[in-house]
Amino acid sequence: MAGLALAAGALTLPVGTAAAADTTAAAGETGPLLNYLVNTKANHGQVKLAERAIGRLGGTVVQSYEQIGVIIARSDNPAFAASLRASHQIDSVGASRTSAVTAGIGDDTVELAEPPVGLLAAGPDEPLQADQWSLGTIGVPEAHRTSLGSRRVVVGVLDSGIDGTHEDLAANIDAGQSVSCIDSGKPNTDWAAWQPTSSDHGTHVAGTIAAAKNGKGVLGVAPNVRLAAVKVVDNGGFIFPEYAVCGFVWAGEHHFQVTNNSYYVDPWLFNCANDPDQAAILTAVKRAVAFAGRNGVLSVAAAGNENIDLAHKTTDSSSPDDTVPLPRPVDSSCLSLPTELPDVVNVASVGVNGDKSFFSSYGQGKITVAAPGGDSRYQIPNTPAKNGRILSTVRGSKYGYMQGTSMASPHAAGVAALLASSHPWAGPEQLRRLLTNEADEHACPAVFDPSGDGAWKAVCEGGTGRNGFYGAGIVDAAAAVQWWRW
Repeated sequence: MAGLALAAGALTLPVGTAAAADTTAAAGETGPLLNYLVNTKANHGQVKLAERAIGRLGGTVVQSYEQIGVIIARSDNPAFAASLRASHQIDSVGASRTSAVTAGIGDDTVELAEPPVGLLAAGPDEPLQADQWSLGTIGVPEAHRTSLGSRRVVVGVLDSGIDGTHEDLAANIDAGQSVSCIDSGKPNTDWAAWQPTSSDHGTHVAGTIAAAKNGKGVLGVAPNVRLAAVKVVDNGGFIFPEYAVCGFVWAGEHHFQVTNNSYYVDPWLFNCANDPDQAAILTAVKRAVAFAGRNGVLSVAAAGNENIDLAHKTTDSSSPDDTVPLPRPVDSSCLSLPTELPDVVNVASVGVNGDKSFFSSYGQGKITVAAPGGDSRYQIPNTPAKNGRILSTVRGSKYGYMQGTSMASPHAAGVAALLASSHPWAGPEQLRRLLTNEADEHACPAVFDPSGDGAWKAVCEGGTGRNGFYGAGIVDAAAAVQWWRW
């Protein structure tokens, strides 16, 4: 994810707010060109009234999602949001970023705890599976004796795009259901639009979910399911709210069974309802995720790599990540998106020993399940696997190692895809219950301080059946295909 570096300083602000901005503007004054989320009632009449109000203020409507009452608008009027908020047709309005629309700040290391290393050339068969230690820890070989997944199941990969020519992925990519959302939230189905341009992240995630069983390289958790590339990461490495709204609505309209979301929505690590911009972001993304859920989609998301207790937040030092981060106090009412939204499967990361990865965020009542995401510092396997990281596909029909909760989430999404294959009657809530029911319980450690110096110390709350490190437990692919158990 873009902007994970911590900023120094000691600016004291009210919980969750940025420094107050002057909302008055002199006649003819212009500011940075920004995108805005304009939330209104979800019907044609209200949306059209809001569109006309946007036009009267000199703004431009970029995209309207009438089904959820969210309009993406653009303006360089510094008073645009404040003026719209005065309209009775408008529920909330907020800038989706703090940088100008044309800014290209950031990088493409989306939510990686460490950069990818150790690229490998493809082998003649699947001997690379020997380095996929994660598959054995969640029972994938056993699961594949029963099921490789169903072709009717589609997993949407909301990420940086998927290499459509990769030898281990091409057969499973459904180009007809793939899209790019990075043009300010406007869907673009051109093949080139959803291809990755600078980042391996989405291709790596896709391989963990559904790399084909074809004798080429690695193996996915659900190698027979289809993948839809939903590109929500721009060339600066950002996932702005309008991209995410577009992605979730697309997933709902196309009735995907599962989506994987290995990111947080920029520019705020946590969005707080007492800030008007962040409140509008919360509303828009929450509506989009709920729309996807109503249309049969189970949303699976990464918990984050900040080693933060999501149940006891205190400080955000990394936001906004598209301009200048300023330390600010936050509390439990400030949410990471989409991770902390209702009904989203929030996935923590474990290493080869099954213990929490040193970087994984956590929190009692926040984590749904855990899955392998790697731990190259404190959990090193006795195999050739590179430092306990996760091996998967990268661009150019190659393979590489990454680690992070970004890698844990697709393991859980792959297991969810196996569940959807074995339980075709199950909707998202049923899939969520099945995923937690089949997870292997994992107790809290007495002490968690892997470095011994307190640098990664964390406190695990809860019992064996459900706790802040592992949720309901570590996902189990073998149990997922045993339909007769339910």
